[in-house]
Amino acid sequence: FAALRRLALAVPQPAAVRSRPGRVWRWRNLLVSFAHSVLAGLWALFSLWHSPELLSDIQDGYSVSGHLLVCFSSGYFIHDTLDIIFNHQSRSSWEYLVHHAMAISAFVSLIITGRFLVAAVLLLLVEVSNIFLTVRMLLKMSNVPSPALYEANKYINLVVYFAFRLAPQAYLTCYFLRHVELQGQGAFLTANLLLLDAMILMYFSRLLRSDFFPSLRKGSAGRDVDGEKFLID
Repeated sequence: FAALRRLALAVPQPAAVRSRPGRVWRWRNLLVSFAHSVLAGLWALFSLWHSPELLSDIQDGYSVSGHLLVCFSSGYFIHDTLDIIFNHQSRSSWEYLVHHAMAISAFVSLIITGRFLVAAVLLLLVEVSNIFLTVRMLLKMSNVPSPALYEANKYINLVVYFAFRLAPQAYLTCYFLRHVELQGQGAFLTANLLLLDAMILMYFSRLLRSDFFPSLRKGSAGRDVDGEKFLID
């Protein structure tokens, strides 16, 4: 991911990014995030397609591909956390830091114990949604003159948000509350999952207000401040 960050410097930057230095870091960071979303999203889909029997044993199912995917994404979250901190973006990106801390702690526990790896793979389907979410943010930053491109991505983003973010999250939440003992690792992961539910619903409400009900936006919601990296902006 550090190598990808360096490669991102070579990608031509839109004039709207070059003209405002505070956006340069955000642009580069989003490009690395986009690369991770494409790789992890397709990897998660492949893992479940290649081994559909995993879905019948969410607690103890195991595959080498799924294990490596969780390790891969843990590496991204660690890299992105360090990138935010070392570039002095912690204050504007604190939501990301909270999300990454939750993901890293949960994923490390899965890697060590080998349990609930299937749940992690299901959660990583969210990266399919993040592909279009990141494209949305890149388009907004670059001020692309074609509104049709943004409009098309807006509706695709909404569909995949339901299919790959809300649906897997709702399924896993119901599964954990019904079948997982609330002690030890199970209690820790359930607490993480419920916190993530709250975050996802909050981000979804922001997305709806920003793209579909702009008249409901309050105050500075959705503001475009140099360097800020909101999950939904």
